[in-house]
Amino acid sequence: MSADNRIVLSSDHAAIPLRQAIAAHLSARGWVVVDIGPTTTESTPYPRHGEAAARLVAAGDCRLGIVLCGTGQGIMLAANKVKGIRCGVCADTFSARMLRQHNDANMLALGARIVGEGLALDIVDAFLDAEFEGGRHATRVDMITALEG
Repeated sequence: MSADNRIVLSSDHAAIPLRQAIAAHLSARGWVVVDIGPTTTESTPYPRHGEAAARLVAAGDCRLGIVLCGTGQGIMLAANKVKGIRCGVCADTFSARMLRQHNDANMLALGARIVGEGLALDIVDAFLDAEFEGGRHATRVDMITALEG
């Protein structure tokens, strides 16, 4: 199966309801959603979930990924430790659009305690609808990639 329309979702326990709303929204948009949980509200460490989602994107099993925790910050940091991942946390649509257009990001992080469902879905749409512009931005993305060693 092609990864072109596959998107991975993961979160910690704090973001399960928002993750599920995003999954339904993505499915309605025609994405094949790979939701890797968790499914219970028992406390679970966000680094484990950020890494697991990032590994699916880095391996090419999913084209993009969306990860969530309370603020989006911690899970974003964990995802970015995986080689080949460019993940940014966004709380507005402009940043989400620029994340894709200028940074060729392959993952988006959201804070379930920061953005409500309506805004989160708008941010997701802005991220997904944007395309990498290349040009001078490609040089900068190459510089970021070179930092991975």
